Amino acid sequence: MEQIFFPRKLIEDLKKWIDRREIYAIKGPRQGGKTTLLKILREYLIKEKGVNPDNIIYLTLEDRDVLEKFSQDPKEMVRSFIRGKEGERFYFFIDEFHYLPDGGQKLKLLYDIFENVKFIVTGSSSLELTAKTSKFLVGRLFSFYLMQLSFEEFLNVKSSQLYNVYKEKSLLLKDFIFKKKVPSIKKDIFSSDLQKFFENYALFGGYPEVIKTEDFSTKKIILKNIYETYISREIIELLKITDFSKFRRLTALLANQIGNLINYNSLATDSQSYFREIKHYLSILEETFIIFLIRPFFTNKVTELKKNPKVYFLDGGLRNYIINNFNELPLRSDAGSLIENVILLQFKINFPDFEIKFWRTLAKAEVDFVLERGKEVIPVEVKYSTFLAPKVSRALRNFLNQYNPPIAVVLTQGFSAKLKINSTQVLFFPCWYV
Repeated sequence: MEQIFFPRKLIEDLKKWIDRREIYAIKGPRQGGKTTLLKILREYLIKEKGVNPDNIIYLTLEDRDVLEKFSQDPKEMVRSFIRGKEGERFYFFIDEFHYLPDGGQKLKLLYDIFENVKFIVTGSSSLELTAKTSKFLVGRLFSFYLMQLSFEEFLNVKSSQLYNVYKEKSLLLKDFIFKKKVPSIKKDIFSSDLQKFFENYALFGGYPEVIKTEDFSTKKIILKNIYETYISREIIELLKITDFSKFRRLTALLANQIGNLINYNSLATDSQSYFREIKHYLSILEETFIIFLIRPFFTNKVTELKKNPKVYFLDGGLRNYIINNFNELPLRSDAGSLIENVILLQFKINFPDFEIKFWRTLAKAEVDFVLERGKEVIPVEVKYSTFLAPKVSRALRNFLNQYNPPIAVVLTQGFSAKLKINSTQVLFFPCWYV
């Protein structure tokens, strides 16, 4: 049976610097497609760069035997593959690198010894792969993130026609955000088609194996396996958490609170934990690509760090599995939060230059997201509802009056328009084009 390789945007970045010596570290969630990405990169090296297949070595440190050998003598492990061909170029793909004790030191040693080898490592724990590795590899490491499939990549799999529409329309939004170029507003004849796919993506997320199947029951089983594997492999084995029932309780509580401010006292009480343990668990959930915490926007950065963050999940499907709710959006009380969750992930993937924050006043007026890059700020509201005419909320208007940004964005359920408020150009645009 022929393997299905979904096209991933990240592959172009990997190709760009493949001839340089620096180590590649590819980080992202378990079963997010990192192993498949290595296979795609292997095909590229063989077919387009003319690399001898024997010179591309794939090792997974999930294999206990490989891990043991690599731990004991990494130099000998590498030499065993290249002995007699030291003058040739080799590529070592080391999957699940975060299982290797003292991985950063060992990788630095290999990098310094084997000048003819390009090392490419992957890991599903940013904590292990970054904090314990990069400090030994300053100037020697290029880091990349491979998340679940973005909505753009999802469309590329599902419909080439709608993918083409997306590419054209999303470019208008990018030009507005990056170049302040206001697009002309036209009727979108594909709106209902895109909405259908977008809501399906919001319900089931972007894990490749989930996208491969159309069967509802199979999707749920795959999501269950991803979650259970995460709990057993990442948490119990790698990070040595013994009270995993408490950890699961906390994860379930967070899944029911997406888009909300973290209340540490409430979480501690409901999960029968305490403040420092909650902070530790949240760090683990974030570093293993399960949740994403966003901070409030303040011009005073010290104040910003002291305030409580909001929590989102990096995959809507996994979150919906945890709360056991795959009802369609019109039947859900959390539909708005679920759409916010999708939008956040798309901004994180497609606008990596911006920090993503939120704005909230003492009176609890709130702007969903604030994109920040240097001194530039762009407020973004998510209004997944029917508009008859362009209208901004009181909270957004307050933000515009206080900070006077050149542009603002209101993401809608298919409605497009533009509106000038004082000196700010506000663009209303369908949320599926982020």
